[in-house]
Amino acid sequence: MAQALDLYVNGSLNFFNHRTTVDISNRLVCFDIKGLGKNLKKPGMLIVQDAVWNTVTINRAIGRSTWYFVDEFHLLLKEEQTAAYSAEIWKRFRKWGGIPTGATQNPKDLLSSPEIENILENSDFIYMLNQAAGDRKILAERLNISSEQLAYVTNSEPGHGLLFFNNVILPFADDFPKDTELYKLLTTKPSELEHEERMG
Repeated sequence: MAQALDLYVNGSLNFFNHRTTVDISNRLVCFDIKGLGKNLKKPGMLIVQDAVWNTVTINRAIGRSTWYFVDEFHLLLKEEQTAAYSAEIWKRFRKWGGIPTGATQNPKDLLSSPEIENILENSDFIYMLNQAAGDRKILAERLNISSEQLAYVTNSEPGHGLLFFNNVILPFADDFPKDTELYKLLTTKPSELEHEERMG
């Protein structure tokens, strides 16, 4: 075990063997693992999940809820260890005051994970926007969505889709006002971001 860990402790991959410069007691903490190389990605994901688990444990003791939001969630389900850890998080976090939330643009990759059944069974709320044909087919099978309901995630407008809540499926249209400060903060459309930069 010592030899296996040496690379991560003393060797060229000792990236995590240092004191953090981040105050993880902040109200909002963002872990960005995008820049980690292939050899560090897996231990990096496990370290982040462990840090989140510790935060949930501490917050539970003081009666505080913890929202754990994972973007590009399908990446965590590619690796066996992080997928198993994710399934455990989805099973146990609610009892500990945690609110696990995953987001992905690749439902096909997400739903191909062997752990996805455990995660879906422990998810009360699913929010679906426009889906590609292959993804629609898989979602329809997994969530028992009718062809009429699928129309709401077929070539749908931004902010339009389906809500899956406690086995009830509801279509929605969220036409968020674009002339607000909140919209300017939330938009991810490159054309609008460029416009904001020119205006600012």
